[in-house]
Amino acid sequence: MPLARLARVELRKMFDTRSGFWLMASIGILAVLATAATIVFAPDSAITYESFASAIGFPMAVILPIIAILSVTGEWSQRNGLTTFTLVPSRGRVIWTKALVAVGVAVVSMVVAASIGTLGNLLGSTINGTDPVWDVSAVALAQIFLANVLGLLVGFMLGVVIRSSAPAIVAYFVYSALLPTVLGMLAAFQDWFADLQPWVDFNYAQTALFDDAMTGEQWTQLAVTGVVWLVVPTAYGVWRVLRSEVK
Repeated sequence: MPLARLARVELRKMFDTRSGFWLMASIGILAVLATAATIVFAPDSAITYESFASAIGFPMAVILPIIAILSVTGEWSQRNGLTTFTLVPSRGRVIWTKALVAVGVAVVSMVVAASIGTLGNLLGSTINGTDPVWDVSAVALAQIFLANVLGLLVGFMLGVVIRSSAPAIVAYFVYSALLPTVLGMLAAFQDWFADLQPWVDFNYAQTALFDDAMTGEQWTQLAVTGVVWLVVPTAYGVWRVLRSEVK
């Protein structure tokens, strides 16, 4: 089966179910609601593109990893893995296609959300009678895109490791919400860990992507933590997928 056809099948599977459709649609819906809320409630001085990007970015950071998780775990949670891997015996191609489609959906979603933020900034400036403020550079916007793709890949990693929708989603919220809090408290009270945190905490290393420009050391920290928290677990999860019995 050609890769293009396999990608179309995986993309259709993301939209076929009612829950999948509304999960995808929620990206645009929440982007519009966040933009409208910024226009209505933000003071005139806060009507800048950065404000709209920040408002839209929060729901994106939550939804995209869930999309990646569900794209992987559907073969086991919905018990259609036997059909999928019978039609396409090469499991590696299926997993690779799922990752490719998930990243593609993330990039398109972020482009749509960024466009909605642009329209919101123009509309808000027009309503306030001020000039639009574009305070997010192209480099910063690209780094924001990268941060969201990395978040999605973390969800994908948890999907291939756990292979069950609900536990993988719970694990993602523990990883993204509880773990940074615990490590942040440890860094606040232990000086030795404050210096070590950028080298062992993937969430912390990713926060530098939201700055205007990253230093060489910060890119190195992102690479080191990414290998530990993303690359190695993903490789282990894919290895398990390739060797596990499909029922």
